[in-house]
Amino acid sequence: MSTPVQIKRVYESPADSDGLRVLVDRLWPRGLSKASFQHDRWCKDLAPSADLRKWFGHQPERWEQFRRDYVVELQSEAAQDLMDDILSTAQGRAITLLYGARDTEHNQAVVLAQVLTDRARHNRGKASH
Repeated sequence: MSTPVQIKRVYESPADSDGLRVLVDRLWPRGLSKASFQHDRWCKDLAPSADLRKWFGHQPERWEQFRRDYVVELQSEAAQDLMDDILSTAQGRAITLLYGARDTEHNQAVVLAQVLTDRARHNRGKASH
């Protein structure tokens, strides 16, 4: 049983195929009403640290270094526990990571989706042994 992890901008309409909708921005996205935004969880602690986010500044030339540094941040015990909790809550349903950045290729959700997919695969491997 695999858990598909996908990403979507917060400004895109929700879909039935979204499954568990998880906002992964540290700051609430601009122009979005907390009352009307459809999401299941807001995991700001899975977002890049404030220092890393500010340094990156969505500058594509900093992408590779940002990606490496963010993956290191996601290796913390707290981040690992949070990812396991999301995978457990999804119970095999799709997980949609929601982000506010304009750049659809250079943002934390791209990195987090890959790390979460790898973690789901790793956890499945442990469960089958």
